[in-house]
Amino acid sequence: MSCGDPHETDCSEVLDHLYEFLDSEMPDVDRDKFQHHFEECSPCLEKYGLEQAVKKLVKRCCGHDDVPADLRAKVMGRIDLIRSGQAVPEHDVTATPQES
Repeated sequence: MSCGDPHETDCSEVLDHLYEFLDSEMPDVDRDKFQHHFEECSPCLEKYGLEQAVKKLVKRCCGHDDVPADLRAKVMGRIDLIRSGQAVPEHDVTATPQES
Protein backbone atom coordinates (compact mmCIF):
# COMPACT_ATOMS: atom_id res chain seq x y z
CA MET A 1 0.00 0.00 0.00
CA SER A 2 1.34 3.39 -0.92
CA CYS A 3 0.13 6.62 -2.39
CA GLY A 4 2.97 6.41 -4.91
CA ASP A 5 4.87 9.34 -3.43
CA PRO A 6 8.25 8.92 -1.73
CA HIS A 7 8.19 9.36 2.04
CA GLU A 8 10.85 9.71 4.69
CA THR A 9 9.32 6.62 6.35
CA ASP A 10 8.34 3.84 3.97
CA CYS A 11 4.69 2.75 3.93
CA SER A 12 5.66 -0.87 4.62
CA GLU A 13 7.49 0.18 7.81
CA VAL A 14 4.48 2.18 8.97
CA LEU A 15 2.07 -0.68 8.33
CA ASP A 16 4.41 -3.25 9.92
CA HIS A 17 4.42 -1.23 13.14
CA LEU A 18 0.88 0.13 13.02
CA TYR A 19 -0.29 -1.62 16.19
CA GLU A 20 2.72 -0.38 18.12
CA PHE A 21 1.67 3.11 17.07
CA LEU A 22 -1.98 2.51 17.96
CA ASP A 23 -1.03 1.07 21.35
CA SER A 24 1.50 3.85 22.08
CA GLU A 25 4.25 1.25 22.41
CA MET A 26 6.94 3.11 20.51
CA PRO A 27 9.30 5.95 21.36
CA ASP A 28 7.98 9.48 20.85
CA VAL A 29 10.47 10.15 18.03
CA ASP A 30 9.04 7.19 16.08
CA ARG A 31 5.46 8.25 16.88
CA ASP A 32 6.23 11.70 15.49
CA LYS A 33 7.73 10.13 12.35
CA PHE A 34 4.62 7.96 11.85
CA GLN A 35 2.27 10.88 12.52
CA HIS A 36 4.09 12.90 9.86
CA HIS A 37 3.73 9.96 7.45
CA PHE A 38 -0.03 9.77 8.07
CA GLU A 39 -0.33 13.50 7.34
CA GLU A 40 1.14 13.02 3.86
CA CYS A 41 -0.04 9.51 2.91
CA SER A 42 -3.80 9.06 2.63
CA PRO A 43 -3.76 5.25 2.02
CA CYS A 44 -1.82 4.69 5.25
CA LEU A 45 -4.04 7.18 7.08
CA GLU A 46 -7.08 5.27 5.86
CA LYS A 47 -5.60 1.96 7.07
CA TYR A 48 -4.74 3.59 10.41
CA GLY A 49 -8.31 4.87 10.78
CA LEU A 50 -9.76 1.46 9.97
CA GLU A 51 -7.52 -0.36 12.44
CA GLN A 52 -8.23 2.26 15.10
CA ALA A 53 -11.98 1.80 14.60
CA VAL A 54 -11.67 -1.99 14.84
CA LYS A 55 -9.64 -1.68 18.06
CA LYS A 56 -12.27 0.59 19.59
CA LEU A 57 -15.07 -1.75 18.56
CA VAL A 58 -13.31 -4.79 20.03
CA LYS A 59 -12.59 -2.90 23.24
CA ARG A 60 -16.19 -1.77 23.53
CA CYS A 61 -17.64 -5.21 22.82
CA CYS A 62 -15.06 -7.46 24.47
CA GLY A 63 -13.07 -5.26 26.81
CA HIS A 64 -15.01 -6.13 29.94
CA ASP A 65 -14.13 -9.82 30.18
CA ASP A 66 -11.34 -10.82 32.53
CA VAL A 67 -8.66 -12.91 30.86
CA PRO A 68 -7.33 -15.82 32.93
CA ALA A 69 -3.71 -15.16 33.93
CA ASP A 70 -2.45 -18.47 32.52
CA LEU A 71 -4.05 -17.82 29.13
CA ARG A 72 -2.58 -14.32 29.03
CA ALA A 73 0.88 -15.73 29.85
CA LYS A 74 0.61 -18.35 27.08
CA VAL A 75 -0.51 -15.81 24.50
CA MET A 76 2.20 -13.34 25.49
CA GLY A 77 4.77 -16.15 25.27
CA ARG A 78 3.66 -16.95 21.74
CA ILE A 79 3.83 -13.27 20.76
CA ASP A 80 7.38 -13.10 22.15
CA LEU A 81 8.34 -16.16 20.06
CA ILE A 82 6.92 -14.59 16.91
CA ARG A 83 8.61 -11.24 17.55
CA SER A 84 11.98 -12.91 18.19
CA GLY A 85 11.73 -14.84 14.91
CA GLN A 86 11.84 -18.23 16.61
CA ALA A 87 9.88 -21.14 15.21
CA VAL A 88 6.35 -21.23 16.56
CA PRO A 89 5.03 -24.72 17.41
CA GLU A 90 2.39 -26.06 15.03
CA HIS A 91 0.17 -27.23 17.89
CA ASP A 92 -2.06 -24.85 19.80
CA VAL A 93 0.17 -23.52 22.57
CA THR A 94 -2.85 -22.03 24.32
CA ALA A 95 -4.42 -25.47 24.85
CA THR A 96 -3.86 -27.27 28.12
CA PRO A 97 -2.51 -30.86 27.91
CA GLN A 98 -6.03 -32.23 28.48
CA GLU A 99 -7.35 -30.25 25.48
CA SER A 100 -4.61 -31.30 23.02
